[in-house]
Order: sequence, then structure tokens, then C-alpha cells
Amino acid sequence: MGSLILDASGFGTKQTDQSELLGESIEKADGFAQVFPEHKYQIVEVLQQHGHIVGMTGDGVNDAPALKKADCGIAVLDATDAARGAASIVLMTPGLSVIVEAIKTSRKIFQRMNSYAIYRIAETLRVLLFMTFSILVFNFYPVTAVLIVMLALLNDGAILSIAYDNVHYSNSPERWNMPIVMGVATALGFIGVVSAFGLFYLGERVFELDRAQIQTLMYLKLSVAGHLTIFLTRTRGPFWSIRPARILLLAVCGTQLLATLIAVYGWFMTPLGWGWALVVWGYALAWFFVNDRLKLLAYWILTPHPHRHRAGGLFS
Repeated sequence: MGSLILDASGFGTKQTDQSELLGESIEKADGFAQVFPEHKYQIVEVLQQHGHIVGMTGDGVNDAPALKKADCGIAVLDATDAARGAASIVLMTPGLSVIVEAIKTSRKIFQRMNSYAIYRIAETLRVLLFMTFSILVFNFYPVTAVLIVMLALLNDGAILSIAYDNVHYSNSPERWNMPIVMGVATALGFIGVVSAFGLFYLGERVFELDRAQIQTLMYLKLSVAGHLTIFLTRTRGPFWSIRPARILLLAVCGTQLLATLIAVYGWFMTPLGWGWALVVWGYALAWFFVNDRLKLLAYWILTPHPHRHRAGGLFS
């Protein structure tokens, strides 16, 4: 808490209204004295004009105009009906610590939404591009309609648990950075297509599997690699930098056990067997570590860093 208290009694004067220093003075102030209702409104308005997102708390009738003007008006417990009507949020517990907790929770939610957006874009690119090029170039349907439905059900079942995942919230306000979201997702999606065609080539040209077995092979690969991507997109650092929530681990392990059993014993598809299932898992895990380094490289390239040339290493 600072000690710079600004006298608000002169805010309404002509000299103050025309002064370019008013906004700077309000921004630097730690508090205000001699404040009347019109001063509260003016403080909020000046801060908004200087590019700030303003939150305002109040409980009385005289706070209603400023609460309405603020980007987020917060009426505290036992506030008047006028203040409640003007506010965007009404606190139901005493004290202001609930606001801090709400901000922390909202930033955690944002991190989870950001992770989900990157995962969903990357996975959509991976599946759609692989299927499109397989059909157009090789005249081969890598997965049937039934397998696509099963992929979607298992993926959605696991990704729902990301709402309860462990995340580190930011100390500064969060904003969508679409170049980073699209850049990282595109990089992961593109390398996923490359790895899928790599396995497709090995199965058809090297090991000479028939097309039915290749369909099962590609189904299991897309399922395993897709779920492993969840662990890549949930962190900006290495995948081990934040421990995943237990519910996320259980959801991914459960769905992948089911997907593996379906492929091994051939439910709705040609049986693959445990040998080839282990090959797919090993192949997907190897690419998982490659993708993690690629993700770090994408973040390093896309994130502004004025002193990047001083970094001790590529991912410092």
C-alpha cells in the first residue's frame, strides 16, 4: 500500500479538466481524498481513456454511476439495491479476498481454455490433413466412418478432464494471443501429419501389411498420439514442468487402454495383435518427445523476447 494520496477536490475545475497531467496523476496515485460521487465516475472514466480495464467496488447509492461506468462493477455484501443493480458482480460473502480468488480462478480457467484451443486445432489439422492426403494421393481411406466416431468419443471423453487440470495462473491480466495459439497448434498438427504418414509408409511399404490392418494401425496411432498431445498443449514449458491432475491421467489412461484393446482384439476393425500395438505405442512415444521440443521451439520463435540473443541456450 503506497502513501501517494491525491486530493480529488480539484478534479472538477477547468484547469484540471484541460490538463494532460490528470490521467498520469490518477494512474500514479495510491488513493484519493475529498472524493465525491462525481469524482469516482471521473476517475473511472479517465483510467478507461488511458487504456485501463477498470474494476470498481462500492456499496452505496452514490457508487452506482461509477459501478455502471466501470468495466467490472462489484457490489460488496450488504450493498444497496441501486449498487447491486448497477454492478456486474455482487459479492455474497464479506471481505474483498473473494475478488482475488475469483481472479485467480478465472486465470486458471483461461489457461485451460488456451490449452484446449491449441489441442483442438492441432488435432483437427492432424486428422483432416492426414485423411485428405491419404484419399487424394494414395486413394486409401485410412480410417472408416465407425473408427472416426470412436476416435471422437474417446478424445472428447478424455479432454473433458482438462477442466480440472493443474495449471499455473499468471500474475498479470490474460489476453488471447492468437498468433501463438495458431502457430503452436499448426506446428503440432503438421508434425502429426508427418509422423502419421511415416507409420503409414512403414506399414505398407516396409512391413507389407494389408490395407485392413493398416486401417487398424492408423486408428490406434491417431488415438494414442492425439491423447499424448494433451500433455504437450497443457504447458508452455516441457511437458513435465506442471504435474497433470490425477483425473486427467486417469481419463487418458482409461481411454487409451480401451482404444488399445479395441485395436488388439479387433472390435469393429481387423485385429492388430499385441505386437503391433506395442510398436504403435513406441512409435507414438518417440514422436511425443520430438513434438515436445518442437513445441518449445515454436513458443521461443513466436514469443517476443527483446534480449533473445543473450539467452544461454535455445530454450533458456
